[in-house]
Amino acid sequence: MDDAELCFMPAFEAARRIRAKELSPVELMTAVLARIERLEPHLNAFVALGADAAMDGAKAAEAAVAAGGPLGPLHGLPMTVKDLAPVAGLPYQRGSHIEAGNIAAADAPFVARMKEAGAIVLGKTTTSEFGWTGVSHSPLTGITHNPWKHGYNAGASSAGAGVSAAAGYGPLHQGSDGAGSVRMPAHFCGIFGLKPSFGRIPSTPVAIGDQTSHVGPMTRTVADSALMLSVMAGPHPLDHYSLEGPAVDYPALLTGGVEGLRIAYSPDLGHARVDGDVASLVADAARVFEDMGARVTQVTPDWAKAGPELARFFWPVHQLVHLPELAQWESRMDPGLIACIRFAGNPTAVEYMAMRQRKLDYIAAVHEWFGDWDLLLTPVVSVAAFPAERLQPRDWPQDDWDWMMWAEFSYPFNFSHNPAASIPCGFTDAGLPVGLQIVGRRLDDAGVLRAAAAFETARPWADKRPPL
Repeated sequence: MDDAELCFMPAFEAARRIRAKELSPVELMTAVLARIERLEPHLNAFVALGADAAMDGAKAAEAAVAAGGPLGPLHGLPMTVKDLAPVAGLPYQRGSHIEAGNIAAADAPFVARMKEAGAIVLGKTTTSEFGWTGVSHSPLTGITHNPWKHGYNAGASSAGAGVSAAAGYGPLHQGSDGAGSVRMPAHFCGIFGLKPSFGRIPSTPVAIGDQTSHVGPMTRTVADSALMLSVMAGPHPLDHYSLEGPAVDYPALLTGGVEGLRIAYSPDLGHARVDGDVASLVADAARVFEDMGARVTQVTPDWAKAGPELARFFWPVHQLVHLPELAQWESRMDPGLIACIRFAGNPTAVEYMAMRQRKLDYIAAVHEWFGDWDLLLTPVVSVAAFPAERLQPRDWPQDDWDWMMWAEFSYPFNFSHNPAASIPCGFTDAGLPVGLQIVGRRLDDAGVLRAAAAFETARPWADKRPPL
């Protein structure tokens, strides 16, 4: 087996081979690190690579296999962590010069769980400054390049994770999603990304932002994300929003298909502009669910029209946490973030609470609407990848900060906490990936994964690799 096949091997297969002593963790790690060394100057997906520590971990994993003791479900598998989460001993800089040089003292809970299950941290992947934008660059690390077209957007603050998954930097990658930052890089990079129900995976430190930020897996197969979710999920005392519940074997719940399900399909939520090539691929993907026996109906949800005003209030207002930093750091901050902060103005507490009530009413309407539907299908993003130095594609309206105009489909489900996934559904004529969003009822993470697994079987994509 050549090194490329090792680097793109799914986690399930690699873990099975390691347990059966058919694959050495050192052999796997050697191949992955060599690929990273070869491609990283070109892609820029890592802010920090701990190659020596990762190889030491692989050697320890190999010794554990030889000793014949119990092995975790991720034993010997490389993983990456987005640089909005702490990993003990590694930089924790959040894409900003303001945090440059910080080293984390402890692991985030999900990192500790992945390590306990046998995964080996390769390093930290790049993020936009404080995760504020849908474009893959930061003032600290520069552009993270789309593996399908150099210089193009790899999508949102989990771009480094999305690029790592697409480029074959091992099988397991962690992202986070406050307004689409798991699903958008998955769309732009041609991989699978899951934003679970809010609180399914504990996240510390607990983020400001009115309970919108979700941790999620980013992988090349649905089964690998299900495996990650099984390990990462569960309550933790440091995250008071984390969900109670028994351990769930999500990979065991992937079978069953979508036959008989009531599935809503909305091409635009009634208000979003969508480029024609994206719209066509998503419409074709919706028809696949009909072919699999689901009852698919095109809809315009009546709750959706309130989303844009809510998003353009709360996203800038929550960036005001960085307002005190402008006096010292403005010249070294992302100009778009600065514009976003200034757009927020100075809302009063009364104004904020009135908007928050409107948001809660919006969320209630989403959940009431889902009483009639098992799943909702939409585009993930309105556009395919575009040059990463831009906030909007050239043929879209231009704005100093508003990237949401081409990303109206993701933030509603950060507000409402529904599970939502991006799954590859084809390529534009220019060869750029496009994702289909699958949204489930709140807490029905298994239903979203099962539908994604059915679509993956009908329309496999994991054999498609960027031309690196």
